[in-house]
Amino acid sequence: MKIGSIDLGERPVLLAPMEDVTDISFRLMCKRFGADMVYTEFVSSDALIRSVNKTRQKLDVSDEERPVAIQIYGKDVATMVEAARICEEAKPDLLDINFGCPVKKVAGKGAGAGMLRNIPLLLEITREVVKAVRIPVTVKTRLGWDAENRIIVDLAERLQDCGIAALSIHGRTRAQMYTGEADWTLIGAVKENPRMHIPIIGNGDITSAEICKERFDTYGVDAVMIGRGSIGRPWIFREIKHYLTTGEPLPNEPFTWYLDILKQQVSQSVTRLDERRGILHIRRHLAATPLFKGIPDFRQTRVAMLRAETVEELFAIMDSIPRTYRNATSLNA
Repeated sequence: MKIGSIDLGERPVLLAPMEDVTDISFRLMCKRFGADMVYTEFVSSDALIRSVNKTRQKLDVSDEERPVAIQIYGKDVATMVEAARICEEAKPDLLDINFGCPVKKVAGKGAGAGMLRNIPLLLEITREVVKAVRIPVTVKTRLGWDAENRIIVDLAERLQDCGIAALSIHGRTRAQMYTGEADWTLIGAVKENPRMHIPIIGNGDITSAEICKERFDTYGVDAVMIGRGSIGRPWIFREIKHYLTTGEPLPNEPFTWYLDILKQQVSQSVTRLDERRGILHIRRHLAATPLFKGIPDFRQTRVAMLRAETVEELFAIMDSIPRTYRNATSLNA
């Protein structure tokens, strides 16, 4: 699959953009385990043109993580165009526009998935951003605003006509947020549309290598994007790539192998931020990881782990786990 001149090979698996998750250290970790392309946290166009320092820092990309995309969101044409040009100066491999974020503070203000209620503006922003930069521009969106407005098949054609180089589709409406099951049938319908010639990337509920292969086989998408399934489990890309290549599940590593990866994430987060903020940032990964699934009487240990305030305290709790649970039986979410 190619996006512009970027060749991602056959059946590429991508790391989805996620706020407060896909910082540079996590992107590099997922790249290490086989992610074919990674995306930054989404970047507010308003904050970017106002030179908000925290937002500017999200543009930092490294050669080790390429190909890498910067994702922006906003609701104003001029602001999005200016933000796109600023992003291009950071030298990402491509620029992605977020028309899919469902959270109230974004969609409720008309940006992200909120754009699905104003299609003429959505298309105008897309056209102008494509014209403003030289790198490939892609879009990530949802099926529509709600069950009565699942417009993605028609919208995909119109976005393609705006000049985008690829389209990522999350198989839910904005009204669904992240509830229920992702519906891939409309993603498949977009891919089957004979008018579509750009790559179609499917997203939603990919939590195992087997599910990933089934989505490729059933819906014919050009690539699959992993979001929440990678939180606390960056090794999922390794599992998927092995399964897609061999058709066999990757044998589990020793429990301590996975634990060491989580500890590396803690250390990287603390180094990038500081001890207090780094631990707060990584708690989402520790809470979501399937590594501790099925451990008897684990609740008190989980609570203690998520309340730990120092690296020393947190690592002492984590190091105590293998003594009572040395054989990981399943690491599938």
